Amino acid sequence: MRKTIAILTLLFCPYLFANTYYVNSKTGNDSYSGTSKSSPWKTLWKVNKQNFKPGDKILFAAGTSYEGKLVPKGSGKAGKIIQIDRYGKGANPAIHGNGYNEYTLLLYNVEYWEVRNLEITNQGKERKARRRGIIVRAEDFGDSHHIVLEGLEIHNVNGVLEKKEGGGSAILWENKGKKIKTRFIDLQILNNYIHHCDRNAMNSRGYANRSEWHPSLGVVIRGNLIENVPGDGIVPIGCDGALIEYNVIRKGLDIMPVGDAAAGIWPWSSDNTLVQFNEVSDHRAKWDGQSYDADFNCIGSTFRYNYSFDNWGGFMLICNNGFKLGEPMNIGTKDTKIQYNLSVNDGLRPYKAHNKRFFSPTFHITGPVENTSIKNNIIIIPKKPVSEIENTLLEFKDWGNTYPNQTVFSNNIVRNQQKASNLNIDKTTGFVQKGNDIKTGFNYKEKNPLKILETLKNDGSIKESNDFKTLYDFIRFRIENPDPRFKTMN
Repeated sequence: MRKTIAILTLLFCPYLFANTYYVNSKTGNDSYSGTSKSSPWKTLWKVNKQNFKPGDKILFAAGTSYEGKLVPKGSGKAGKIIQIDRYGKGANPAIHGNGYNEYTLLLYNVEYWEVRNLEITNQGKERKARRRGIIVRAEDFGDSHHIVLEGLEIHNVNGVLEKKEGGGSAILWENKGKKIKTRFIDLQILNNYIHHCDRNAMNSRGYANRSEWHPSLGVVIRGNLIENVPGDGIVPIGCDGALIEYNVIRKGLDIMPVGDAAAGIWPWSSDNTLVQFNEVSDHRAKWDGQSYDADFNCIGSTFRYNYSFDNWGGFMLICNNGFKLGEPMNIGTKDTKIQYNLSVNDGLRPYKAHNKRFFSPTFHITGPVENTSIKNNIIIIPKKPVSEIENTLLEFKDWGNTYPNQTVFSNNIVRNQQKASNLNIDKTTGFVQKGNDIKTGFNYKEKNPLKILETLKNDGSIKESNDFKTLYDFIRFRIENPDPRFKTMN
């Protein structure tokens, strides 16, 4: 009797087992089963109709292209991930949104998905606010587990350039919910190539309000290459313990409106963010324009073992909006650590910013930030290429009519070809400056960061330091591996 029931179950419940579905726009037909290479589906429409189940795979033929949007349904489970990938030889399958929708790929209220090896575009005839390549969105869902975006090329996404108008980006992840608190657990964005996307590369939305704090956990952004993006590079929002490492951001574009702010990598409304082993260069935003930023409503951000060079706005921004301090959206910017980073030739803005200055301090520390530690960094400041560019190492400002409190600047090695200013130190409270090695003598023509470190390895506090060795090993690794994808030092 049990054997008969088992046989009947197999006959009438074929969806108990995972399937592999094939999609080929050249040879497929939506009337086919899709479950073999010889009988593939043809269109995204067919894929979007299917409700996928744990363990399923959706494989697009290499060398094929599709127009429209991909919105797959269904969820996997632990140990039975649903996967989107490619099969065959040739170029990665391409999906072109053509600007008709907010996104080209949408993962909405799903979990246990991995998406790999696709080319994604969303180029409309004209710029449009909030246009994205990929959106990962969870709403009134609870915990959304294990979403992986890996090995994708996302390009030609033309959102608007103005942040206040809605911007646009290659990737947006967003968690929200009024009925059910919702967040991501184990969201991974790995080894992607993002280029020619406006305004931003990756940004996010989450529970920034501390009265309803429900941060995403286990967010990892690793090994991504970002080029020709004028705005923000990587911005986690509403996260706790996000890890951002081994990313490269370069070839920035000076096309932003006057006064529009952006930076390379910066958490907002996130706690315990670790930013390490990244390289950011050529950021050219009209305002800010630093490689890294510890922004407001953030506690315990750490920036270590990073490389920064040729950024117009400087190396580091640490800021808090004093006008909003104490509100649910701003409990402060506290306990930021900046250590064992290398900054070379940052602070190059060649024209006046909207504050009517050639503003580009190496460190811009503004508003009521608290307990900031800047230690053991190596800062190289050659002569500015335009004489009007301000030569400032530290500048403290009073965003919200309040200056920073408890800032420690110690054991840093600074080589400045012309004496750099420190502005408004006397207006801060609890500022400590000690043990710094600041000199003018140096070979400022040297551009190779590894040779710069070799020259300084026996100086000051970094001599025989394991942390310095870690930074040195990373710089050597990056020179040997200029493309960050699919390889780390480990």
